[in-house]
Amino acid sequence: MSDNRELSTVLPVAPTRGRLRPLGLDEVRITGGFWARRRETNANATLAHSRDWMERVGWTGNFRAVAEGRVQRDRRGREFADSELYKLLEAMAWQTGTGTGAAFDPDIAALTEAVASAQEPDGYLNTAFGHPGQQPRYSDLEWGHELYCYGFLIQAGIAQARTRGEGELTKVARRAADHICATFGRGGIERVCGHPEIETALVELARLTGEQRYLDQAALFIDRRGHGTLADSEFGRVYYQDDLPVREATVLRGHAVRALYLAAGAVDVAMETGDDELLAAVVRQWEAAIARRTYLTGGMGSHHRDESFGDDFVLPPDRAYSETCAGVASVQLGWRLLLATGDPRYADLAERTLFNVVATSPSEDGRSFFYANTLHRRHRGAAPATDAVSPRAESGLRAPWFAVSCCPTNVARTLAALPAYVATADDQGIQLHQYADAEIATSLTGGHGVALRVRTDYPSGGTVTVRIDRSSPARPWTLSLRVPAWTAGATACLVDPDGIRRTVAPGTAEVTRVFLPGDEIRLELPVTPRWIAPDPRIDAVRGTVAVQRGPLVYCAESVDLPDGREVDAVRVDPSAEPEDGPDDTVVAPGELVDQTDPGDAPWPYRALDRTPASTTAPTAERTGVVLVPYNSWANRGPSTMRVWLPTTEP
Repeated sequence: MSDNRELSTVLPVAPTRGRLRPLGLDEVRITGGFWARRRETNANATLAHSRDWMERVGWTGNFRAVAEGRVQRDRRGREFADSELYKLLEAMAWQTGTGTGAAFDPDIAALTEAVASAQEPDGYLNTAFGHPGQQPRYSDLEWGHELYCYGFLIQAGIAQARTRGEGELTKVARRAADHICATFGRGGIERVCGHPEIETALVELARLTGEQRYLDQAALFIDRRGHGTLADSEFGRVYYQDDLPVREATVLRGHAVRALYLAAGAVDVAMETGDDELLAAVVRQWEAAIARRTYLTGGMGSHHRDESFGDDFVLPPDRAYSETCAGVASVQLGWRLLLATGDPRYADLAERTLFNVVATSPSEDGRSFFYANTLHRRHRGAAPATDAVSPRAESGLRAPWFAVSCCPTNVARTLAALPAYVATADDQGIQLHQYADAEIATSLTGGHGVALRVRTDYPSGGTVTVRIDRSSPARPWTLSLRVPAWTAGATACLVDPDGIRRTVAPGTAEVTRVFLPGDEIRLELPVTPRWIAPDPRIDAVRGTVAVQRGPLVYCAESVDLPDGREVDAVRVDPSAEPEDGPDDTVVAPGELVDQTDPGDAPWPYRALDRTPASTTAPTAERTGVVLVPYNSWANRGPSTMRVWLPTTEP
């Protein structure tokens, strides 16, 4: 484990120990390609869109209502609405800190003024509890979300401190954290919040300030979880992970976002305290969830009723909940596990989830969003009103805002901080984990200055070229590049500065040498479409196949089918390979079956007939089926869509 205390902290996760140290937003700049476009849209559209909607629906005004003594009458939104303003503040801070897009300092100042006006002298800050006419403070820890909201407030304050220096927002956050420690420390309220999130925020505040009490309080919350301090609910205590202590659990379970935030907080505590047992418990839970409870897209959560993980291999595509926030939380957990262990499999899942869940949520213009991410849309949805709040988490098209709008601001803060998830360093050199056009400059052990540029059209193409711009003084170091797990069964190659080409297996490819300015290293990844078959234990998709091209999952969308047909007419032929089509599409060999309604039988079941069928099979038209990246679907109007496709095979 290396000590990272003297290195960059301009980033959302800055552990003081771990296998790898993250490179901050002052060390990594995304300069072009897929993610640069997404981040530009985030800066120029999504942040202002979120700010305006929160003002419009009254969530920003809640803080002013507290300050002016009218909150009982005028408060708007759900009990956790405060958290959305805090996530927006964090996103604005990271975006301003990267120098990308418009400067949001005036917005941060104005929103902080509103937030600070509602804080009580003892540090308490919440617009839904604790004021005349409201429930008392901490009277509903199961569902009240008070500590959950504090978590996002603290993370926003940390973002300000790390990008602009400690300002009023950071001071507000620290006063709230001190209040938490005084109220929930030993001898205080010895319970937990029904929605984990405060844990990881307190650890990060300890990293920022060096104050041990914040880390101690986070560890207390982790150790208290699973001992039944929360009341039972209609979903059971498993819903908020209060059924088993973290160290005893064997799989991620219950409400997906809650489970992932809790696991991330546990990793943070484990890294800072050297608790290998706690870290091993989270690794065990992650491994089981990935092997048995995760969708092809990286999405997590198959229950709509409680937004929860299903049982093992219960992954129905048409009932996939796969909440966008669960995707964000999964990336956060994976990043922490990567920093702790150096294992590239965590970056593999983060990549899958970023491209197929996080990138799927926002529309192309960054002003509407998916909350849930189904893998099979059976009916064309109606376009949500552009001037109204959507009451539903699931819809056929993205909505501009939701009654529960946790996902838009979560995506916004993730994209704003994304450069901090690209690369790491250790005593041996630099590691590249996510691929995008980027410029990276940092110092290695002993003050060795390194600067390099990454050029790639990934994920459209598979060539990643790294050019060394500076390496001084001259001494050997190692450049490591992740070879994604999806390359298994195909050929990936690495070309070193001498032009020597070698095949590389999934995992990590390394080049160690005395690098000189102008040296180039090229990674060639086999970005071609390929069939994907599900584990036969996933009942809901047995007998179907999907298409993946590089890290991108593909889908059939009805707007690409002739004569107004729907995607349930599609059958694909996996005996022949899918091929690249124009504009990042894939063309899969297959057919379209006749969708003429045969009419209803009196009863939809019958005895198995072992004699040859006497009726003619439905008419089928051979064709090339156009598939599009899943993250792009529903940008062309109402449509039906499916990822897992039936085959022409009997």
